[in-house]
Amino acid sequence: MPDPAPPPVLALCRDLIFASRIAATARALGVPCQILRDPDKLADQRGDLLLVDLNEPGAIEAASAWWQRHSRPVIGFVSHVHAARIAQARDAGITRVMARSGFVEALPELMTGSHRGA
Repeated sequence: MPDPAPPPVLALCRDLIFASRIAATARALGVPCQILRDPDKLADQRGDLLLVDLNEPGAIEAASAWWQRHSRPVIGFVSHVHAARIAQARDAGITRVMARSGFVEALPELMTGSHRGA
C-alpha cells in the first residue's frame, strides 16, 4: 500500500504575488501546499513546513505559536531592510529568516527539502 501523501507545506501570506509564486512552485514540484491569508487560522493547521511573510501583521506571533505547537520548521521571509522585524522573528523561534529575494531563489529547494526530513 502506498504511503499517504506527506503533510502539506503551509504558507501564511496575504501578498497575492508571493502567494501565487509559492502555489505555482509547489504545483510544479508536485508538493502539497496550502496558502493561508489569516494568521488566526494557522494554529490548528498541520504541515511539514511553514513559510511565512513576516511583513504581515500578526504573522510572527502566529508562526511562533504554530512552531511551539507542532515543532516543525518555520521559514520567514521579509525585506532585508527590516532589521528589527528580523530580530523579532529570530527571538520568536522562527527557524530561518530570509530576505525576500533569497527566499524566491531558494523556494524549490526549501519545499522539496521539507519532505526529505530537512
